[in-house]
Amino acid sequence: MLRPSPLLAQAWLDDVFAAKAVGKGGIVRRAVRDVEREIGREILVPEVRRRGFHLIECGGQFIVICNPGQMQVIC
Repeated sequence: MLRPSPLLAQAWLDDVFAAKAVGKGGIVRRAVRDVEREIGREILVPEVRRRGFHLIECGGQFIVICNPGQMQVIC
């Protein structure tokens, strides 16, 4: 699959992580198909790790928990 240039990928990431929820330690979510089309998970995963956040994939969605705190899945 053709991937965007590094500048376009960075612009996409900057846009996602500019959401108000990020600054408040909330969540952002994006459809897996949109991430795959726009930048690919191989770019998203390391960026989430770099920020110390958590990434979950469920029901065709990527959910980024924008908080570096310990995470516990209850059910």
